[in-house]
Amino acid sequence: CAEAGRISCMSEQRTAVVTGASSGIGAATARHLAGEGFKVVCAARRADRIEALAAEIGGVAVVCDVTSEADVAALAEAVGERCDVLVNNAGGAFGLEPVAGADLDAWQSMFDVNVLGPTRVTKALLPALVAAEGVIVFVTSTAADLPYEGGAGYCGAKAAERSMVGALRLELFDQPVRITEICPGMV
Repeated sequence: CAEAGRISCMSEQRTAVVTGASSGIGAATARHLAGEGFKVVCAARRADRIEALAAEIGGVAVVCDVTSEADVAALAEAVGERCDVLVNNAGGAFGLEPVAGADLDAWQSMFDVNVLGPTRVTKALLPALVAAEGVIVFVTSTAADLPYEGGAGYCGAKAAERSMVGALRLELFDQPVRITEICPGMV
């Protein structure tokens, strides 16, 4: 199956990584990708949940806090040299007070998980994504579009994530990697 000077076989199982796979959109995405024939690496902090999900779908469970350099390095090692799909789904809204009463520690956590986390994971897996001519999916939010009362920290984090996605798309214009963004509303 030689194609353009490299070996590429359709019979090879494709690999997908889903962060935040322990529940909600992440778990549903992991199930869907497994149904499409991907070997899914389920990454999240809650070991019991991702181990159960990985067992259910024939995937691989990797305990990973996207705010931890060591955890993300271990995830990249578990994935190996090729990654066809990365779904940056890990995130969360913490500290929903008005700005005047903002819990800045919670805001810091939101930025760490929603902005630095997907950046850290993308950076670590980018060589494997380029090798596979892969796809990076960022799950941001409609909160990046429109602020709401009590949502300044989360809206700001998701807007920052969206800006990072846009910059990454421009920076990788000449690489064989597609970048896309999914913007769900309240789930």
